Amino acid sequence: MHDRPALKPITIIIAPDSFKGSLSAAEAATAMAEGTRDAGLALGRPDLRLTLCPMADGGEGTLDAIAAVWGALPRTMLTVDALGRSRRARYATSADGRTGLIEAAESNGLPMVADAPPQPQRADTFGVGLLARELLDQQVDEILLCVGGSASTDGGTGLLAGLGARFFDAAGAPVAPGGAGLVQIASIDLTGLHPRAREVSWRVAVDVNNPLCGPNGAAAVFGPQKGAQPNDVALLDAGLANLAAVVLAETGENMLDRPGAGAAGGMPATLVPLLRAELVPGSTLVADAVGLADTMARADLVLTGEGSFDSQSLGGKVAVAVARLAPTGCPVVVIAGRVALSAADTAASGVSAAFSIAGGPATLDDLKAHAAERVRETTAHVVALFLHALPRS
Repeated sequence: MHDRPALKPITIIIAPDSFKGSLSAAEAATAMAEGTRDAGLALGRPDLRLTLCPMADGGEGTLDAIAAVWGALPRTMLTVDALGRSRRARYATSADGRTGLIEAAESNGLPMVADAPPQPQRADTFGVGLLARELLDQQVDEILLCVGGSASTDGGTGLLAGLGARFFDAAGAPVAPGGAGLVQIASIDLTGLHPRAREVSWRVAVDVNNPLCGPNGAAAVFGPQKGAQPNDVALLDAGLANLAAVVLAETGENMLDRPGAGAAGGMPATLVPLLRAELVPGSTLVADAVGLADTMARADLVLTGEGSFDSQSLGGKVAVAVARLAPTGCPVVVIAGRVALSAADTAASGVSAAFSIAGGPATLDDLKAHAAERVRETTAHVVALFLHALPRS
């Protein structure tokens, strides 16, 4: 009788984004892990090594995704929402206390002001500045700022004001907060700025490449989502253009031509020139923060996923970001609610293959209601195929 040869350990990394409206990234990762184990048990491979690394693209869910990998419990503090009303918001710090994490929507997100009539000219980012001030007081060396889901169009002036900056009109009077005051700004006073605001490293996660102004700018494209009517859009766009002119005169940096400056109501317009912030794709920031490249270094298979794998995925969303960091030769498979890319486009993105959880005709409501079950079953099929393709010896 001969002993059965030992099987080579198989390492599988599971790094999905959330399935918007149905599963958080952590829930999606758990469903994928269950499907992976199902396939392993069915094929006599209960020894599969799984590492779960829930991901995000810098928008909703980013705080939870990064904090989970850091092993950090988010903290809560009193701040204000986009309309200046008191609210509590979360933030996180890394285990060594050197890196702070802010999900801006925790304070100035659209859901926080959904109970009030839209005030697109009044809404600002002051509450985000209070969160940043708290991290600076805690002596962090780096701030990761995720700006998706903003309810404001203030060019980041509220955040700067929360850190002590002041904005004046031509007569030397303080301008009104929010987008309404942007068109009146003639000078910026940074003498009261938090002393550590320009000492730390700022990395700002953006998920769009829109310019600051114009028909594709912050006000025109995203303003209506925040309740802006045509007259509001015109005023906000003019205000952002004026802010850019003031910043150019004071710093020499032209934010009008900067891709991504229109993200989150134009927040990069002041953060980049005045705080020397670096703009990075949200998925890249998250991948760096959780050490995804190192985690995947010895992977035999990488599973990722998102609600819809489509043309927007090619612009730096999670699935493609994961694929770009995977080891050479390691297959990367996307499991999604909807797959709208051809096999050729999928391969060109670095993804090996993509599978939809819709096994047959189904409504969106049905897919959402049974998302975890469908993700688990689809994953089991994918992993079974992978295991069958392994060398038999």
